[in-house]
Amino acid sequence: MQTRPAPSAQTDAPDDALLIAYANGDVAAAQELATRLAPRIMGQAYRMLQDHAEAEDVTQDALMRLWKIAPDWRQGEARVTTWLYRVVANLCTDRLRKRGRGVALDMVAEPASGAPSAAQQMQDDARMMALRDGLAGLPERQAQAVALRHLEELGNPEIAQIMDISIEAVESLIARGKRALVAALAPRKADLGYEDDSE
Repeated sequence: MQTRPAPSAQTDAPDDALLIAYANGDVAAAQELATRLAPRIMGQAYRMLQDHAEAEDVTQDALMRLWKIAPDWRQGEARVTTWLYRVVANLCTDRLRKRGRGVALDMVAEPASGAPSAAQQMQDDARMMALRDGLAGLPERQAQAVALRHLEELGNPEIAQIMDISIEAVESLIARGKRALVAALAPRKADLGYEDDSE
């Protein structure tokens, strides 16, 4: 008869403890870790690629890489999420290079019930498309830094680890990227519905 750890014990465990438990043969730990991390990395991949199927592929690839390195994971050296964000960013960057930046992207998935009105959804879609186009026009490192900071809402130290650069370099990339985005999107401010904004 198989015994499995109580779900509450797994739910409270830190990511790296779950990864080490998986490396030691605890399949339930891997399931908990995947359940916890997959939505976050799927979100990151989708924001970068704007393609649901590709984002799913990247998510699966990133998790497979995580399982492969599990036996060698050294607790306390890095956060599992930081490692995964870096892997996802690299996988997405590779895909963007292959298909070419600035390629027209498919429409965003249909909104769930209780979603904004059709007019609001259209404006939100237009704003997101403008942001994606603006990011696509930035140098790759600036685009990655801006996306990690303002779309993924990561702190500069974690972005520095993901991008393997100094915090000062992250701050510089974000500042330059934001200035370039503001300049690129300024002509579209009114048609994106920002004409009344004070910023």
